[in-house]
Amino acid sequence: MKNKLALTLALACLSGVSFAAEKKRVIVCTVTTGFRHAGSIAEAEKTLPMLAKESGSFEIVEFVRQPDVQVPQRPRKPKDLAANANENDTKRHEAEMKKFEAENAKWTPEVVAQEKAAKAAMDAGLKKSLAALSPEHLRAEKIDAVIFANTTGDLPLPDKEGFIKWIEDGHAFIGMHSASDTFHQFKGYAEMLQGEFKTHGKQVPADLVAGDTKHPANAGIGSKWDIKQEEMYEMKDGSHDRSKVHVIWFLQHPPQEPGKAEYAAVSWCRMAGTGRVFYTSLGHREDLWNADPALPNRINSPETAKQYQAHILAGIQWALGLVKGDATPNPEVK
Repeated sequence: MKNKLALTLALACLSGVSFAAEKKRVIVCTVTTGFRHAGSIAEAEKTLPMLAKESGSFEIVEFVRQPDVQVPQRPRKPKDLAANANENDTKRHEAEMKKFEAENAKWTPEVVAQEKAAKAAMDAGLKKSLAALSPEHLRAEKIDAVIFANTTGDLPLPDKEGFIKWIEDGHAFIGMHSASDTFHQFKGYAEMLQGEFKTHGKQVPADLVAGDTKHPANAGIGSKWDIKQEEMYEMKDGSHDRSKVHVIWFLQHPPQEPGKAEYAAVSWCRMAGTGRVFYTSLGHREDLWNADPALPNRINSPETAKQYQAHILAGIQWALGLVKGDATPNPEVK
């Protein structure tokens, strides 16, 4: 792993890397108010500090994490049985309804009160954690970049518009995977990122094509990058304007339709004002973040994980202005 990072940094030096005397200061946010990628978030919280330390190019000065509050989860009622259901479907539905009714019966007034108290504690904890992303705190602590590692939902930032303005005033934003499944109700965020999650299908092989083989976030992989399995995102129509982004990796077909010729965004960078934005939709699977050959349930190889680590490391370094790379929109790539 160290040899891989050393090679990546050596290549970066040849392409114009410039590490300042003082390391760039970064905050990582892994807060979720929607679906939580618990496994990959845990790997991200280990991998990002490792990359920071071994590259020597930046330091993570703070983690903005989920409050340690357990909110009771109400059971979800099964969908209604379809009109054309067969005998097996009916039996399965009856079993699911029986389980639901048993779990739902446990929701006594006391449990409902506990749920309400836990939600209040969670909301208070979220606001306290996310105060670190206020423009005042970011400026006071001389933060250079914020990373959203697999965040989801509408995060209660103290000043959402001020956060976007902070980026546009010359700072960096880096997003991984479900960072695009964040702030669906905040137009300013989607415009800054230039991508809003719409949906995903089952995990599939990803035959990625490079939009720019010379960009540092290509990580020296080349013109093609085959990932054995990953959850590939589809972006909402109109949320990803190719005239406003520099494509780094993409698919030449929708994730679930390999036979259909159509551009599908995966990773890009762009300028937001004088700030730099880097995003990759990759990072759902733990075996992309973690290169340990002994990782349980590994499907992607350790070599692929090292490529992913090099991809996000160079993306972070580019966003911090430590390596040179084109951000000119390239809608002609296909």
